[in-house]
Order: sequence, then structure tokens, then C-alpha cells
Amino acid sequence: MSKGHIRQRGDSFELKFDLGRDPTTGKRRIQYHTVRGTKRDAQAKLRALMKAVDEHSFVEPSKLTVADYMRDRVAQWETSLEPITRKTAERYRELVKHQIVPHLGAMTLQKLKPADIEGWHGTLKASGRKDGKGGVSARTIVQAHRVLQRALREAHKNDLVSKNVGSLQRAPKVKREEVEILDPEQVASVVTKLRTHSRYPVFVTALFTGMRRGELLALRWSTVNLDKKTLQVREALEECKRKVVDGNETGGVRVKGPKTDAGVRDIALPDIVVDVLRNYRRTVLEQRLALGLGKLPDDALMFPGDDGTYMSPAALTNAWRRAAKALAFDGVTLHALRHTHASQLIEAGVDIVTISRRLGHASANITLAVYAHLFRKSDDKAAAAINSALAGLGAS
Repeated sequence: MSKGHIRQRGDSFELKFDLGRDPTTGKRRIQYHTVRGTKRDAQAKLRALMKAVDEHSFVEPSKLTVADYMRDRVAQWETSLEPITRKTAERYRELVKHQIVPHLGAMTLQKLKPADIEGWHGTLKASGRKDGKGGVSARTIVQAHRVLQRALREAHKNDLVSKNVGSLQRAPKVKREEVEILDPEQVASVVTKLRTHSRYPVFVTALFTGMRRGELLALRWSTVNLDKKTLQVREALEECKRKVVDGNETGGVRVKGPKTDAGVRDIALPDIVVDVLRNYRRTVLEQRLALGLGKLPDDALMFPGDDGTYMSPAALTNAWRRAAKALAFDGVTLHALRHTHASQLIEAGVDIVTISRRLGHASANITLAVYAHLFRKSDDKAAAAINSALAGLGAS
């Protein structure tokens, strides 16, 4: 049992209690706490503090601010044994800099309360933009809340705070928007009207495989077997903002693993993709021969940039934006090609587990959540999708 006593000092009471011996030095540790109120208040507080010490839930006072702690956490996550990606770290730092620090950063981490989180959500909604001119979306608020909540969960685990107030105050709900897909006429336009476009092969591959942008741009000729009509997804590109740190430039484009473990997959290619890639490969070989470069190396990129190295993901997005504008469907994003492919599979009655694996989703639940509205168009397809997802569980 811990020991403690109370001493009155003017209109307040000083609490003194024992924390036990320091495990490193062996010296006894004494903690002080001030209570303003009655002696009964002081006695109740002392009992609560000594109980926390006995139950190993006492957290020593600290003046660590939310700003300092959040910056340290992101740096730690980036260099841990299971680090977040550079792109994720970049996004986390943006959220910390623009949505967390301006509103909560000066507060002491231990004094953060659920009411502060609730008020922060309201502030972000009303005036959370970095220029102060209006609020941010519910999605951005949720993203910022998740980063803060993760950091507070670790603070609680490491005895920096007595509880995770981020888990006590929920983030606002985000209304899931229906995904954007191309209609059959638009699909036909991509296939027929973009034939002469320099990026036609990558657009067609995206449309009929559902691959992510970074996965497409990391493909090498060694990863595709046109005779067997298969393609291997083993890498992905990631693009971060360039910046100089300690005289060294960081950021830019780099290769990493796919977004999830399920992203490592083999994809069966439909005939249209096989035919387009065969013609594309023939054209590439002819160009190399004309330039005296010899045969195509197996590790050559399938979809390089103009300089022969990795194409920037942003450059591919811009190329698609210009192509879409030329086809008169402005606003249709490159990612819509992935969604369109998923909708084609759903319409064809392909089971949800196969669709999930083809898209590289971590689970069929994610696929169902993203494309629920497409299944709702047909009750029998929704039932078939659920049956497929549960098939491996056996009878209950």
C-alpha cells in the first residue's frame, strides 16, 4: 500500500504520496499534488491517487504538448519495425500541421478532454481549412481524428495519459458516396477513340484489370506472360512531395510493395488486354531497333515515362484527365477505370471473393462496402455475394 499525507498551504492543500522506488536507481520517489477546495476534497483526491499508484494506473504529470507529441509519434511510426509508408507519413504530417496543431497543439497532452475533441471537430467543420476560409470535409475530420486517436492510444499504453480521450469522443460519420463508373458508351469510347493515344495501353490495362495507378506504373515486361494471359502484381509506385531535409532531398517517386498483402496477386488478362499489349510490345521493339538499342530487357518497365524511367503517378493522372476531356467526359477520374472494372465483374455475376482478390482488397468486406450500391441494384446478386463470402465458414 502506498503512503501519503496532506498539508494545508494557505487556501489550498498539498498532497504528498509515495510512488515506490525507482527501478533504476533504487531511490524512493515522492509525488506532490495541489488541491484547491475543502479538506474533504483533498482527502478524496489523495485516496484516489494512492489507489491509482497501488493499481499501477497512476500517470506522472507531464507538460508535454499535443503538438510535440504528435510530431514525435509520426516520426516514430515512420521508423518503427513495421513502418508506415512515406506517402502515409506525408499525409499524417499534413493532418498534424493543418488540422491538429493549430487547434489542439498548445494544449498539454494530459489535460486533453473529450469536450476538447468535440469542440475541435466543430472548429474543423466550420473553419478548419489551412487558409481559415471555411471548413474541411467530414472525411478529413475523420482522418485527423484517427491519427490523433492512434497517438493517444499509444500514449495511454506508455503511461503518458490516464485514458485515451480520442476513443471517448467519436468522429463524425462520413456519408459514403457512390463510386464513379463509366457507362457502356464511355467504355466503348475509351477502347475505340483513344487507340492512337500514347497512353492507350495503360488506359486499357487499367480499365480491364482494375489495377491501381501505382501498380500499373511499376509493371515490368517480366511480370506479364501474354501466352498464358496472366500478369503478376508485385510492386507499386509511391510519389511524395520533394523536400530538403538537412541538405538532402527526399520524396519523389519510389518503388514499394503493393498497398496491402492481398495486393500481391496474379491477374488473368482478358483478350482485349492481351491483344493491346502484344501490339504495344511490338511497337516498343520496333522503336528500340530503329534507335539501335537492341532487344527489350526483361526488367524493362511496361509503362515508363517519356525519359524511360518511372512515370510519375501524377503524370498518368494528368494524361488521363486530358484524354477524358477530349472524349467529352470531364470530371471522370483515372480511378473510375478501376471502379468500372469492378462494376463489370459484378454485372457479370462474378463472386465477391474473386472480385476482391482481383482488385487486391484486404478482404471481401472492403469490396462489399465500396460497391454495395451496385449489388443493391439486383437482390439476387447481393444474396449471391453474401453466400460466396460466407461459403468458407461452413454450416453453423
